Amino acid sequence: MRTTVTIDDALLREARARAAATGQSLGDVVDDALRLLMRHRPAMPTEPVEIPVFGGSGLRPGVDLEDKAGTTPLTG
Repeated sequence: MRTTVTIDDALLREARARAAATGQSLGDVVDDALRLLMRHRPAMPTEPVEIPVFGGSGLRPGVDLEDKAGTTPLTG
């Protein structure tokens, strides 16, 4: 499809140089660049997550964090 667009002069020079260096047409270089741009999906903005903080005086009696097998029954 043919269309008319306005392209920055320096960018057009770079695109023409890329086309000449790779043996592609200018249209193919522009197609490739647009495909890359369209494929890139920016990360969805996320709202800050509030992490609840619980008060307390530390570990429950008898909990040893070095003993994974012993903590499994306590954590489910």
